[in-house]
Amino acid sequence: MILTRLDIQNFRNYQKVSFDFSPAVTLISGENSSGKTNIIEAIYLSSGGKSFRANQDQEMIRWGAQTTRVTAKTAETNLEIIISLKADATGASYTKRYLVNGVARRTIDFVGRLTTVLFWPEDMELVTDSPALRRKYLDRVLVQTDREYRRHLYSYERGLRQRNRLLDLIRDGSAAHNQLLFWNQLLIKSGSYITDTRNLYIDTCNRHRLEGFNYKLSYDKSVISESRLKQYEAEEVAAGATLVGPHRDDFIFQFEPAKSEIFALGRYGSRGEQRLGVLWLKLAELDYMRQYLGDKPVLLLDDIFSELDDTRRALVMAIIRKHQTIITTAEDDVKKLLKNAQIEFSQIRLPLSVVP
Repeated sequence: MILTRLDIQNFRNYQKVSFDFSPAVTLISGENSSGKTNIIEAIYLSSGGKSFRANQDQEMIRWGAQTTRVTAKTAETNLEIIISLKADATGASYTKRYLVNGVARRTIDFVGRLTTVLFWPEDMELVTDSPALRRKYLDRVLVQTDREYRRHLYSYERGLRQRNRLLDLIRDGSAAHNQLLFWNQLLIKSGSYITDTRNLYIDTCNRHRLEGFNYKLSYDKSVISESRLKQYEAEEVAAGATLVGPHRDDFIFQFEPAKSEIFALGRYGSRGEQRLGVLWLKLAELDYMRQYLGDKPVLLLDDIFSELDDTRRALVMAIIRKHQTIITTAEDDVKKLLKNAQIEFSQIRLPLSVVP
């Protein structure tokens, strides 16, 4: 699928603007804070239904506006997301609508129609930051590729909230232990699918090879089952929280510089080795999407070239040739890199006249 156009209204610093994209490479250049990443964010929102940087959806609404609208267009489909603020007696809230060719759709039926792979500087935190960030990464990939994963993830998240509330009530003496049975069964069914799909993805990534380097992911799964829920039931009631299940999963980057040793990249790897490990993961992600979708995702590169040395830049350039790619940069060097590699590209220069 090729992204041809993006229309955005009251999104971040943009009031109303449209962008047309090359089927090959589009270079978005401009100074820092000119709105480059906002364009990448709007595209990503159209593929996964969520931002990769906003904690709350309403953060994407332009200051002073009540509604933001993002429309991503391909040759076959118009994908539209509308986020609206509402004020009532209880305070401010927001609604979020998904439309495909003008017809309202559920989140589960919207996500995945446009697939993207994002690479931005903060991806380095996947190696060193919290397990929650790595779980969020897995979900961002898999909701795009597997409709059943989306269904089970949404079911699991809703069930987890309900079960945790019930654990609070049991602790307070307001509910009985046998009321856990329904939620236990729901979480086991959906959680098992989530674990199996994550395991398949990680196994696929581990088959990807980067010449001269040996990276892999070690899946630290929290299996959910009747026996484990029973084992931790007393602790869960005391904590008011479910202590086992995929919401407590993690994965570890590992690096094998020689056949005799394997070490944890986050703890022992150099900054350069960690950076290359993230690049390896993104290349594996691209392969996974091609394999399981039969189509190439749009590659989004947000200001990454300043993070890469010449060898790693060459690896990225080789991938750019195979995918529709949208690149943001504040450097003239990237334009030179594309020209030297004889890669055709169109260019969008920021700020635009419509950017306040």
